[in-house]
Amino acid sequence: MKLPKLFASAIASACIILATNVASMAQTAEEIVNKHIEAIGGVEKWNAVKTLQMTNRIGMGGMDVAAKTTILVGRGMRSEVSVMGQQMITVIDGDAGWMLRPSMMGGTGAPEDMPTALVKQSKSQMEVGGPLLNAKQKGLKIELVGKEKVDKIEAFKFNITNKEGEQSQVFVSPTTFYAIKVTAKRLMQGQEVNLDISFSDFKTVDGLVFAYTTEMPNPAMGGNMTIETEEVKVNLKVDETLLQKPAK
Repeated sequence: MKLPKLFASAIASACIILATNVASMAQTAEEIVNKHIEAIGGVEKWNAVKTLQMTNRIGMGGMDVAAKTTILVGRGMRSEVSVMGQQMITVIDGDAGWMLRPSMMGGTGAPEDMPTALVKQSKSQMEVGGPLLNAKQKGLKIELVGKEKVDKIEAFKFNITNKEGEQSQVFVSPTTFYAIKVTAKRLMQGQEVNLDISFSDFKTVDGLVFAYTTEMPNPAMGGNMTIETEEVKVNLKVDETLLQKPAK
């Protein structure tokens, strides 16, 4: 008995899709991580990054906020946020940190030491290339736990455990191999907060791939905030004195 051509074609297509899904799930965590790293530029190019500067616009609570973050890889980070003509500065320098907050942002307008817990929490922002890059050197444990839908994408889901036992989840696209989402639970201002961070609008700068749109919750004001990257500069010359805490 012959099957109708359309019916036979549908069966063949279904078999191909099934085989593709089985093959993708058969990939090991290491293979997927390696594809991810190659997709975003490769280990050598990321390890050659010494400084990184990002100029952003942050949309939150109906406000549009200008921000600039400068990272000295392995050393420190400086973030500058301008709101209604006032500037807030946050600096991580090694294992210490300081910040300058105007009174309208709950500060004194003078440089103040950053609490140790906040320094520790903020240091993860100094890592370039994302959590899957150089994971072994960072002492991270990575486990591929299957697939989970992110919007319309059946993404690879990784569970990551750091040296302190804190866990986070990274979701990797099976087509682009970019990290499209990160979730975690972290203590912020004494409260446990669910972080659900999405990445999109990927662009290449000097052979490295960056997400130009980041969406994440805003615990302070409620709702979400969207970070739109306007410019990325790689390995620009940076004066390290920008990390120094100024005199009062």
